[in-house]
Amino acid sequence: MDKLLKELQYTHLQTQTRRHFLQSAGFGLGALGLGSLLGSCGGNPAVPAPAMEEALTKIPQFAPKAKRVIYIHMAGAPSQLELFDYKPELEKYHGHDCPAAFLEGKKFAFIQGVPKMLGPQGKFAQYGQSGAWLSDYLPYLQTVADEVTFLKAMHTDQFNHAPAQLLMHTGSARLGRPSLGAWAVYGLGSENRNLPGFIVLASGGRQPDAGKSVYGSGFLPSVYQGVQCRTGGDPVLYVSDPTGMNRNMRKQTIEAINEINRQTYEEVQDPEILTRISQYEMAFRMQMSVPEVMDISKEPQFILDMYGVKPGEGTFAMNCLLARKLVENDVRFVQLFDWGWDGHGTSQSDNVEGGLRNKCQLSDRPIAALIQDLKMRGLLEETLVIFGAEFGRTPMQENRNGLVMPYMGRDHHLDAFTMWMAGGGTKKGFTFGETDELGYYGVKDRVHVHDLQATILHLMGFDHEKFTYPFQGRNFRLTDTEGKVVKQVIA
Repeated sequence: MDKLLKELQYTHLQTQTRRHFLQSAGFGLGALGLGSLLGSCGGNPAVPAPAMEEALTKIPQFAPKAKRVIYIHMAGAPSQLELFDYKPELEKYHGHDCPAAFLEGKKFAFIQGVPKMLGPQGKFAQYGQSGAWLSDYLPYLQTVADEVTFLKAMHTDQFNHAPAQLLMHTGSARLGRPSLGAWAVYGLGSENRNLPGFIVLASGGRQPDAGKSVYGSGFLPSVYQGVQCRTGGDPVLYVSDPTGMNRNMRKQTIEAINEINRQTYEEVQDPEILTRISQYEMAFRMQMSVPEVMDISKEPQFILDMYGVKPGEGTFAMNCLLARKLVENDVRFVQLFDWGWDGHGTSQSDNVEGGLRNKCQLSDRPIAALIQDLKMRGLLEETLVIFGAEFGRTPMQENRNGLVMPYMGRDHHLDAFTMWMAGGGTKKGFTFGETDELGYYGVKDRVHVHDLQATILHLMGFDHEKFTYPFQGRNFRLTDTEGKVVKQVIA
């Protein structure tokens, strides 16, 4: 051990910078594919970065209803008018010119001129004792409608994907703010010292449009940022021991690296070094804990069938099952991103007919299974499940450059969309908010993105106005200077 430490210290003196050393001498940790664990040196120098032990369970401001969160984000934004918000009047106006009042003073991502109205493509009916309206696109969600609170009059300030996703998850359309998951772990800590408190699972073939910033830590210490896990191969890149190195050697290596980290911290007092020490140690513990949690081989066949999971496939269904396993193992915040929910009408896969229906066929079953599974295990009462996207879709058919698209499609819409929540202290079988007869604008009980964020924090035991972090001379909060708790949806 002493010999290895001396060799590493010598290497440390020969490299250009300390950061270069950490990135190049990880002995299989690499730039840590665990780069998601190490984060970036951007923490607030006025606030010491926490050791991992200090990031364990904390006391919220008041008794929380939700101890864990599973947030399902459908990147691209599915049409609420095909799924949740039934508008029979819109059917009557199908093919008619859009009313002038809808266009005056409004900006759209692509629509130009006077578009045609587009009637709903799904067939709607009421389900459960609550009588929730759902379309035939969602046959499985229909079976758990009485567990869900629908927010029918959501609205946002952004109509382009990346800034709208940033606003939804960080409270700001600009880069640099902490994500909701990072705030949650900063406030509540982690209940499992062998797993990150905030884990991200992505499907659909790519990251959200706003990239990894939607689950970053912003100006919070990087120990709080989301750690993305994969559903195929190593759950985290380079987490396995490389060829020729056993676990004991890996342990000695990390101990030697962290001894240099401690010496460097004593010299420069950079608080982010403490975070890096904690994260190297977490990475080592994750070698055992993460592969075990991500292994579904011991799940009974009826559970696999319920989710529609096939072992070895990195699908959205697999991620839903893993989300249950993660919260079951006390992961505080699990974020699911599924890309490919745009519906402009430019192709067969990008429309509100076959394209949206196909995406629902891949997601509806596992989402309903997740709710049923959590309830069956007694986890739903303390686990808040959130479903939504960054904005909604227009009641008009998209017409780029004044030309109607070849397929049925809708443009981005910021004035009206639907999100839903289940469990975690929300009302069961409840609908809040209402849009006008054509689904263009919220006319009753509108909920802004900041209102939703304030409500989520409230369910987790925090007053969003008092839950702050000092940065650049002032206290910042997730909801910035806005937001109010939607108390009507809380049980």
